[in-house]
Amino acid sequence: MKKLLAVWLVGLLGAGYASADPLLMNGAGATFPYPIYSKWFDEYHKIHPEIQFNYQSIGSGGGIRQISSRTVDFGASDGPMTDQQLKDAPAPLMHFPTVLGGLVRPYHIEGGKTELRFTQKAIAGIFLGSVTRWNDPEIQKANADVKLPDAAIVVVHRSDGSGTSYCWTDFLSKISPQWAQKVGKGTSVNWPVGLGGKGNEGVAGLVEQTPDSIGYVELIYALQNKIAYGSLQNKAGRFVKCSLDSVSAAAAGAARRMPKDFRVSITDAPGESAYPASTFTWLLIYEKQADPAKGKAIVDFLHWMLTEGQGYTKGLGYAPLSPQVVAEEKAAMQRIQL
Repeated sequence: MKKLLAVWLVGLLGAGYASADPLLMNGAGATFPYPIYSKWFDEYHKIHPEIQFNYQSIGSGGGIRQISSRTVDFGASDGPMTDQQLKDAPAPLMHFPTVLGGLVRPYHIEGGKTELRFTQKAIAGIFLGSVTRWNDPEIQKANADVKLPDAAIVVVHRSDGSGTSYCWTDFLSKISPQWAQKVGKGTSVNWPVGLGGKGNEGVAGLVEQTPDSIGYVELIYALQNKIAYGSLQNKAGRFVKCSLDSVSAAAAGAARRMPKDFRVSITDAPGESAYPASTFTWLLIYEKQADPAKGKAIVDFLHWMLTEGQGYTKGLGYAPLSPQVVAEEKAAMQRIQL
């Protein structure tokens, strides 16, 4: 009898041990915020060991597909879902901005770390394929003190569905009627010219390896790879370098008129100090949670992300959300049903 009781107690302890395994939250999507998300998930797990996050950095297009098919608990995208994508989803999805970032144009030309200026006309022409050489007059006029090489420009773009591409093509569509008509904006577009790299990492790597190339990546990837990226002409006509302050300046106007669903574009924003290729990035969460335990975990994480989590942004090259946006998101969280 004692032997049977001992076996029963061991069974109970074993069952208790199994039930103590961390709750696994699966997510997928944008590569743009991957550095900050990795940091957040790690720090959150330290204070909540009962919850563990598994995040696949597969691009915004993949994140939208996976959350729409309910194969993950949350998605992530740098481009807001379209009206049609939201309509096609099996249930209402909510957008929660997490951080702000800026896209820069890493380039690899003779002369190394030369800080180039790019006019809006020049950058649109490069990606359209109408500005084809580094010493083109449109590039040279903004860089009169630089001897630019007489070399063909190699454009590098994303090969995967990407919110980074959405932001970049959204910007190009605003500054170039020809781009808007010929190519348009989206997570995936038919690029007029160039080579494709997978993820921000792939684009940064290709630019680093390919002489006379130029691409577009999130700021942190250019900083990590020590690649030059220069400054970009904004709506006010000023050349602005991407920084936390210039990205925040671009978002300032949007914060005052933020739509209730948080789907907003801040590319080519007004303001002398605004960086023109700036964007929010979003987590995609179902309004009605299928699993109450996971629903509670995602709500708790969202609250932490909007408070303590914002303290990690600047160290990784992201701009934090404004207090107003944080307050609006906290109010929106009340709609999540567990």
